[in-house]
Amino acid sequence: MGRRSRKRSLREPHAAVPARRSRGEARNAEVRAQLRPLADDERPTALRVAVALAALLGVGNLVAFAAGLEVGGERPAFFGVALLSVLLLVAAGGMWRKRYWAVLGFQALVGITIVWAALALLVAGNLAAVAVSVAIVALGGWLFWKLVRIMSRIQVPRPANGREPGIR
Repeated sequence: MGRRSRKRSLREPHAAVPARRSRGEARNAEVRAQLRPLADDERPTALRVAVALAALLGVGNLVAFAAGLEVGGERPAFFGVALLSVLLLVAAGGMWRKRYWAVLGFQALVGITIVWAALALLVAGNLAAVAVSVAIVALGGWLFWKLVRIMSRIQVPRPANGREPGIR
């Protein structure tokens, strides 16, 4: 393959290019510097809402299956109901213990639900279906956005001395 004119010359294989930070990178660095890790007993409202929602949906699915609830005139497969319920209950427990993987996994489920509800608006046959879809998109969007900051606070490393930065 031939050498292109835009490539560095062979005489300067690793010419130093001065690093230039964009305004966005500077703003991101400023926001990261202001983040504080979650305290051991701190659970923001959005995290508590996510834990409660995951636990209620996990238990609710099992209860509905046991009660014989049918979806579209058919009884759902037990394996699918049990798998989703276990996934939601594990996510609830992990989020209560402030585990990043649990918040990320639940956030993925919330994102899929938002997309599903938005697509359901295309085929909504009555005002009640529109209202339910809009409510799911709005409330799910709020929860999704709030969980982003919680995930960033979970990832913030704790100081070695266990104190907040700047406290002596």
